Amino acid sequence: MKRIFLFILTNLAVLFVINITLRLLGVDRILNQGGGINFTNLLVMSAVIGFAGSIVSLLMSKWSAKRMVGAQVIVNPYDPTERWLVDTVKRLSLSAGIGMPEVAIYDAPDVNAFATGWNRNSALVAVSRGLLDNMSKDEAEAVLGHEISHVANGDMVTLALIQGVVNTFVVFFAKLFGIFIDSLLRGKDEQNRGPGIGSFVAEMVAQLVLGVLASIVVMWFSRHREFRADAGGAALAGREKMIAALERLKVNHEQAAMPKQMAAFAISDGGGFSRLFMTHPPLEERIAALRAGR
Repeated sequence: MKRIFLFILTNLAVLFVINITLRLLGVDRILNQGGGINFTNLLVMSAVIGFAGSIVSLLMSKWSAKRMVGAQVIVNPYDPTERWLVDTVKRLSLSAGIGMPEVAIYDAPDVNAFATGWNRNSALVAVSRGLLDNMSKDEAEAVLGHEISHVANGDMVTLALIQGVVNTFVVFFAKLFGIFIDSLLRGKDEQNRGPGIGSFVAEMVAQLVLGVLASIVVMWFSRHREFRADAGGAALAGREKMIAALERLKVNHEQAAMPKQMAAFAISDGGGFSRLFMTHPPLEERIAALRAGR
């Protein structure tokens, strides 16, 4: 979950900053040239804003992840656990055919791990203290294999492209809504055709609402890629180790006393409408897929 959450959070922050900057520079006025909406300009502007948000988020992913979770990169392992962690990531990365990622540990009691980075040869793999304290080495190795598979599969890059397309449509329709509301508030006033405060407020509200709905697409992609990452982890570390890791995560989740704090891989037993916003499939489905060889 952390990988997706950190990416989306950074993406939203970048989108907000870009929107404010363009408005302050008066770029939005271009959309009203000629007395009507210039849909070509609007679409181009939406694409620039949308893809800028996702690309900048991708490029900042390692930097933002380290700071948001307080991850400490292991430069010189000082104990057997850190040495094992670095050596295992190195061996799995070599098997997956990717460059050696940065390896980090962050202080959190939950059993969690994530991988991020703008390309497969410049990645970060981070694990929580809770994972190291509550999993066996075989189980932890499988989790690391899962995260290495995310990197090898280029999931962050694909996520950025999907997020860029989604952002484009969100910005496009949000700006249309803002322009529509602004025209209603202005009535027949033709003195200043530039967007006013009504347009800005309406646009921000629309972006928020549409962004939540658009996240369904991103969540679907995330759930789909988890099955492939599980299969990759099984190929790198062993199928039984991967199944054992997921079983361990299931036990930890069932015993968790904090219902709003997600366990590793953002495991949730939610169903119905809530399933649309799950970043990861239920553990039972992932374990069944592995047992079936999928």
